[in-house]
Amino acid sequence: MVILNVLSHAFVTQLLDILGTHRSAFHLTAASDGCISPARHNLRVDVASGLNIFKSIKPVMGSKSVEELLQNSTGVHFSGFHVDDSKRRISEEKFDAASATENGYKEPFVIGVAGGAASGKTAVCDMIIQQLHDQRVVLVNQESFYFDLTEEELNHVHEYNFDHPDAFDTENLLCCMEKLRQGLSVDVPNYDFKSHKRKLPARKVNPSVVIILEGILIFHDPRVRKMLNMKIFVDTDADVRLARRIGRDTVENGRDLKTVLDQYSKFVKPAFDDFILPTKKYADIIIPRGGDNHVAIDLIVEHIRTKLGQHNLCKIYPNLDVIQSTFQIRGMHTLIRDAKTTTHDFIFYSDRLIRLVVEYGLGHLPFKEKQVITPTGSVYTGVEFCKRLCGISIVRSGESMENALRACCKGIKIGKILIPREGDNGQQLIYHNLPKDVADRNVLLLDPILGTGNSAVQAISLLLKNGVQESNIIFLNLISAPQGVHVVCKKFPRIKIVTSEIDFGLNEDFRVIPGMGEFGDRYFGTDDD
Repeated sequence: MVILNVLSHAFVTQLLDILGTHRSAFHLTAASDGCISPARHNLRVDVASGLNIFKSIKPVMGSKSVEELLQNSTGVHFSGFHVDDSKRRISEEKFDAASATENGYKEPFVIGVAGGAASGKTAVCDMIIQQLHDQRVVLVNQESFYFDLTEEELNHVHEYNFDHPDAFDTENLLCCMEKLRQGLSVDVPNYDFKSHKRKLPARKVNPSVVIILEGILIFHDPRVRKMLNMKIFVDTDADVRLARRIGRDTVENGRDLKTVLDQYSKFVKPAFDDFILPTKKYADIIIPRGGDNHVAIDLIVEHIRTKLGQHNLCKIYPNLDVIQSTFQIRGMHTLIRDAKTTTHDFIFYSDRLIRLVVEYGLGHLPFKEKQVITPTGSVYTGVEFCKRLCGISIVRSGESMENALRACCKGIKIGKILIPREGDNGQQLIYHNLPKDVADRNVLLLDPILGTGNSAVQAISLLLKNGVQESNIIFLNLISAPQGVHVVCKKFPRIKIVTSEIDFGLNEDFRVIPGMGEFGDRYFGTDDD
């Protein structure tokens, strides 16, 4: 008889509570002694602190309800092997290196989720993926990168330590992660935990906006840690992890109780103490209780959303604001950027995007608190719109944004500035007609495309000469080139730029790429086609 000191009151209580409440899966009978014995079909437990509960647990294999019971009882999933689930989550979008470069592919946000086996890592990953439903998210499991076992190792598989760093093909993991970060599709190994070998076909993983790397030892190698933008450690009590592991391995994997406990005491617990727990110090965020900690998950998702909404330029220029991207916004951009889109559809979807940008820009205007009486006689404390406001469009593309501004701001005054972009590339001011009291107003400067920034600099300089305060100017556009953002933000650090997307850059003709062509011609139907 083997006595295990690793099983405590908390573990026994949870294990018996989880397993003992489902009689169809486990037969419970009384026992007469007070020791812990990892026999093949019997577990005799003495619960400490004066509670003399002695039970014998005889598994009835083949029942699937225990897995459901464990999930319902703990509020999280076991850290099982969900290869099929991972396949289901992965977007099937086609993406290659050429298109990534051409479209200004943005490096993904990489999250690492580590912790002991059965700590609730999978539950945490699932909850993050569910809450980021409007983003492309892919999950990569470290378990997919186990080495194939040799024939000799297979003959002594119970002596093989799957929780040791040397059990993983880290070089292959690094290669796959680097390709995903570069916007390339990869073939992730499909590891079979019954044969302990990789099987075909491999799992095709496409690049994504968010990549989650999950595994017990992903913080162990400094090269892997360097790839991670956010490091999360799921910290769950050892007794809870062991209870989950027993439930998973006996019911899901068909192992007997003695083998599970022997493996835990010989490999799992020592590996956790020696290799996994020391990596906790590298974590940016530590989540107690794993998937049960909904508050922590909500805060993490909110932080991820903030980072996804921030272009790298936003970190340099606090006066640059890029609207949070959604599938709707991406879909509208796809349509208006498509050279085959008809003029009617181009106008329709451009107007939708312009309205979003205008509404977002109006949110940056100063407001005053105001109380009103509702029809029920109640007092409602709200805000009052800024009244001293005008719009200035840069002719002619900027005129496409006037209708959206009028629809949002009833009776708004709109002025015009003409700066031709041909020849001198937007450096010559030809004509302007501004409201007489423009110096006393907040100004929304309208131009759908910010390219070199020359036209914007001319327009803003004109406004400043006419007495407009720099901090009272909000520049609204649909797409911006990084070069134009640099020019405008450096010269006028107190104005606000609001855009819906930042493109890759400018070509040799100073046109924004990938861009959407000559916006004014496409919108007003005067293009050559």
